[in-house]
Amino acid sequence: MSWIDICAIDDIPLRGARKLKTALGCVAVFRTGEEEVFAASDTCPHKGGPLSEGIVHGQSVTCPLHNWVFDLNSGHAQGEDGRIATYPARTEAGRVLIDVARLATRSAA
Repeated sequence: MSWIDICAIDDIPLRGARKLKTALGCVAVFRTGEEEVFAASDTCPHKGGPLSEGIVHGQSVTCPLHNWVFDLNSGHAQGEDGRIATYPARTEAGRVLIDVARLATRSAA
């Protein structure tokens, strides 16, 4: 894996998100706990809602447009036929890191 530092953990509000713009599209980085983060596509496959503006609860996010709930571990929509891409993310010494190698393999948004 090829980890890059994207921000301080405190730059992301607890149970909130930060949008990371990449050449291939936007990725949402979610903070679900004091030291727990997840990274996933920022776009809901249902109606294109910005998941970084959704409600973060447990290890899930709810789309702000039509209330689809996505598991941030797997990317699967709960009770729906849909999925978002997920990417490895972690915290280290108060910093948020994301695997840029995995991100580079995603298809263009």
